[in-house]
Amino acid sequence: MSFISFIRENLRWLGGGFLLTFFASFGQTFYISLSAGEIRAEYGLSHGEWGGIYMLATLASALTLPWLGQLVDRMPVSRIAAGVMMMLASACALMAVSHHLATLVVAIYCLRLFGQGMMTHIALTAMGKWYSASRGRAVSLASIGANAGEAVYPLVFVLVAAAVGWRNAWFACAVVLLLVALPSITALMAVERTPRNTDPVSRRSAVRDWTRGEVLRDPLFWIMLAGVLAPPFIGTTIFFHQVHLVEIRGWSQAAFASSFSLMSVMVISCALVAGYLVDRFTALRILPVYLVPLAAACFTLGSFSGQWAAFAFMGLLGVSYGFSTILFGALWPEVYGTAHLGAIRATIIAVMVFATAIGPGVTGWLIDQGIWYPHQILAMGGYCIAAAFVMFLASRAVIARLQADPLPAVPNLP
Repeated sequence: MSFISFIRENLRWLGGGFLLTFFASFGQTFYISLSAGEIRAEYGLSHGEWGGIYMLATLASALTLPWLGQLVDRMPVSRIAAGVMMMLASACALMAVSHHLATLVVAIYCLRLFGQGMMTHIALTAMGKWYSASRGRAVSLASIGANAGEAVYPLVFVLVAAAVGWRNAWFACAVVLLLVALPSITALMAVERTPRNTDPVSRRSAVRDWTRGEVLRDPLFWIMLAGVLAPPFIGTTIFFHQVHLVEIRGWSQAAFASSFSLMSVMVISCALVAGYLVDRFTALRILPVYLVPLAAACFTLGSFSGQWAAFAFMGLLGVSYGFSTILFGALWPEVYGTAHLGAIRATIIAVMVFATAIGPGVTGWLIDQGIWYPHQILAMGGYCIAAAFVMFLASRAVIARLQADPLPAVPNLP
């Protein structure tokens, strides 16, 4: 089936997944951090205090997600998506009216849980369950909604906040979710996809459906996860402290915001390429290489002070982001099956949220301790190089396990 034919025949489900990840942007760090300056000023917070509050709220959402996320295995996608969108709209409204520190924590908790966590989780889990041989393409097309959000929302928020204030800009987010996102996504996903005779035949070997407990006892799972989580960890950390980075480099905030568009173009392009490569070669075989551009991005941003470095960083980050998004959606069903994918992915996203919570908090504390932020970014680049090597070893071990026994036994661990 041609790419255009695939899109045409699956437009409603791909469109629903795209919109879920697009509107999930309201709970993403890059979006919340656009209000960081105003929040710190109104509440009198240091970089470390603001990072600590954000970390606390995000960690709480990570602890909630494994329980809430498994509902995707039990409920219709449209129903759970509708509930999540109403909760996300409520969180945006709460962000707008918050004047107390405790209310701010609750607002961020809900934004992270229902935005970054559940909206993305629903979209990618649905694509993983509804597609097999074309899973890479389905995940890539649904995932670029997040990249479209990264391209559109930063500049729009800056303009809207300048016109009506940052609080009213958050009110606008709630209105858009209720009047645009809710009816369109529920309509598109009201009918869940079932396999068709026009679907291509999967060339993959049968994979036993692992339970969440079995997956958590597999050492290779944690090794692969450490590499897959590097892009969101690094990207979230840098986006969260973007105002501080712009200040110490002497850059324009508007120019830095515009660099998100370049990243989004690269992410979308590379996501489509990655989707094709995953369908042809499997996610496991391309796992070891996608962290190399991210390492180069960190070394560039940490070493050079010209405004061009922000654009170079965003472009290289976009390459790794594009591949990471597809791997994040396609790798786990490829290795562990689909019967318990909602529960497995909920745990994975919880760990991801935990990692993205730790990053801003730790780096904010280091900034308060006088550790220059560009040096921290260089250290992130070094981690990417080490993780790429570990991913090479882990992917080879998993491929060997699948080739030896398509229905592998779970390792016995003490």
